[in-house]
Order: sequence, then structure tokens, then C-alpha cells
Amino acid sequence: MAEPVLEIVIASTRPGRVGLPVARWVEERARAHGGFCVEMVDLAQVGLPLFDEPHHPRLRRYEHEHTRAWSRTVERADAFVFVMPEYNYGFNAALKNAIDYLNLEWQYKPVGLASYGGVSAGTRAAQMIKQVVTTLKMYPLAEAVSIPFVGQLVGDDGALVPNVVMDEAVTAMLDELVVMERALRPMRESARGARAGS
Repeated sequence: MAEPVLEIVIASTRPGRVGLPVARWVEERARAHGGFCVEMVDLAQVGLPLFDEPHHPRLRRYEHEHTRAWSRTVERADAFVFVMPEYNYGFNAALKNAIDYLNLEWQYKPVGLASYGGVSAGTRAAQMIKQVVTTLKMYPLAEAVSIPFVGQLVGDDGALVPNVVMDEAVTAMLDELVVMERALRPMRESARGARAGS
């Protein structure tokens, strides 16, 4: 059986974003963990316009190649980590837009949340996104990475300098992603089979 695919999604698209070094650190830990084939997905590079499909995503009647490409990317994943900032007590618009483009492709996949910010560590954004992803039959983990005062943890070389709490948190999240990916696999495979046969 093929190794399950974990996609680490960089949610922030703004110039100078802190999300990039955070995501690189998560990627490094995920590759060392060994539970998944790891892919990095950068929404700044994906470059989706504001949702522009005329049909409901559930129908998968996509008219634009950017949507079809995004569908293929999300479809091949078995699990996700969303590396996400907190903007005004919520998660950012680029991530919401990317989620809203699709429907069935998200189903029965676990998602770990690696949030960052100031004193709140992005936890309000992480709580807000849970009601969105569960509507799509995704499974957000209780185990999460929450990074307060993230700007203070980026070194002069632009790399994140994690502390012990962060390292323990990312390991716990990755361990649980392995458990939940395996548990949800039969449902995911059944849904994929039904889509392939339709």
C-alpha cells in the first residue's frame, strides 16, 4: 500500500509572512517523524482567485483549470496540517477561500492545526476553523501546535527556533495524525471509489 500523503498548507499569502519558517519547521519534523509522505502546499503559489466557480463545489463541475489543479492537490492528500495565522480573532481569508473551492475532496481527512500569533498564539483562529472543517467531514485534532509571540522565535537567518514545548506539541500532533489517518482510511477509500465510479 502506498505511503499516506500529508500536505502541510501554508495559509498566509502576504509578503514577509512568518508562516513560511513555521511551515518549514513543521515539514522538517514531519519528515523526521516518518509517518507520511510529506508535501508542502503554499497558497501564495497556488494563487487561487476569489471563488469564481458558477456551480456548487459538491457537484465537481469545475470550469477553471486553477480549480481542477487545486482539486487534484487536495484529492491526493490523506491528512493535512494547516499552518495558519490569526487575523482579527479569526483565520485568514486565503485559507477560507481555498477551503470553499472544494467539498468532497476534503472528506474523511484529519487536519492538524499549527497556529501562530501574539499572546493568543492563534488559538482563536484555530477554534474558528473547526466549525468550517467539520462541516466538510474533516476531523480537526485536539493535539495542536500553538505558537505565541512567533516573531521572537525567528532567527536572523529567517528560520524558526522552536522551544521544547513546540517540539513536544508537533510530535503529539503528528502521532495523532497517523492514528486518525488510519482510522478514517476505509471511509476515505470508499468515498474515493464512489467518486471514481460516478
